[in-house]
Amino acid sequence: MTLTLADLLAPMAPETFFAEYHDRQPLHLRGEAAKFASVLSWRQINRLLDMTHIWTSHSLRLVLDGVPVPPEQYCVRATTREGVPGLQPDARRVQEWVRRGASVVMNDVDSLTPGLAAVSEALEAAGLGKAQANVYISWQSHKAFPAHYDTHDVWAVQVEGEKTWNIWEGRAEWPIAHPAFRAEGQEHHERAKGALRARVVMRPGDLLYLPRGWYHDALAEAPASVHVAYGVHAPLGMDFLQVLLERVLHDVEFRKPLPRQDGSAAARFALTARAAQLGGRLAELCRDPAVTAALERMVREFRFRRGGYDLLAARGLAPPAAGDAEAGRGEDAVFRVVANGARPVRRGAEFVLKGPQGGAALPLSAAEAAAAGWILARPDVTEAELRAAHPAVDAPGLLARLCAAGVLAAVAA
Repeated sequence: MTLTLADLLAPMAPETFFAEYHDRQPLHLRGEAAKFASVLSWRQINRLLDMTHIWTSHSLRLVLDGVPVPPEQYCVRATTREGVPGLQPDARRVQEWVRRGASVVMNDVDSLTPGLAAVSEALEAAGLGKAQANVYISWQSHKAFPAHYDTHDVWAVQVEGEKTWNIWEGRAEWPIAHPAFRAEGQEHHERAKGALRARVVMRPGDLLYLPRGWYHDALAEAPASVHVAYGVHAPLGMDFLQVLLERVLHDVEFRKPLPRQDGSAAARFALTARAAQLGGRLAELCRDPAVTAALERMVREFRFRRGGYDLLAARGLAPPAAGDAEAGRGEDAVFRVVANGARPVRRGAEFVLKGPQGGAALPLSAAEAAAAGWILARPDVTEAELRAAHPAVDAPGLLARLCAAGVLAAVAA
């Protein structure tokens, strides 16, 4: 699965985004429900959570009404695959907290499915920085976090339900993930967030961009809400120091000891003079074409490395694996309901599928109407599941017609 920044921003052009919004102001874009249907689904969430051993008390967190749930209350002691003891989330305990309204936060998931990785790669390919993703699963009227800012740009993709975001006027000045910023308490944030700038209701297919440091909070408005928050870490001026550090390792002046200090004026003068000398040398290095080239390379390649494995092809035992053209096909494909409110209705002796927005009704046979009602009561379905539940129906044909009508979207399993 492949996406580009243009796909994420559509119908806005990337040029408009960079000219008017990037690192300047928030942006909310409405999208069709099918736009991000391939990014994540309930089926995939459950499948990922069932991969028990990949989760720890750090990668899977629970938060109830702004208060983190202590790991000991939803985890059990277990031994990892590396033989190290630790805390591992327990399905029964996690679901007990979910029944009480706890939000579920799945951290660092940007490589776990093709859909999640596709958004990360689109952001990184646009030169925006390293993109890391967290999934936030919330329940109606339960807020996970109070007003806060993030130390990276936020790209929020709504995949299920609705969530209301409060966007405040306040913005911290380019904060970083350092104790100097993390030590700021909630009282400080409440003062600094300022007046309410906008209240945005995110629905499936919507995208929200928040520049680094922008104050916000969110509350689920539907029975269940899922959004994926991509934290995009741009290369900073501080990262340039790493480029210079590698260069000064080979400069003898920076390997010499600094003047010894004995409290005398002469010693202080010697240290000040040496600092000025090294500062001048740094200025020279900043103009060095080799340093400039290293800096350009660092900024250009500032992204995570993920994916790319094809072991049989590497051994010459098979052609390269099929790409995205095969995604969403075959019995393993998942068809996700994206037209909430659609329903089959009877008109005299005939049946039709009525869409939520009106428009042309889709004619159905009696058997197809029953099957469509069964499909629409579920979040998603596979061809095999439909065929097993309604064997009298042409499963692939009905699924294709519902996709064409915009009721379903085919996504990778």
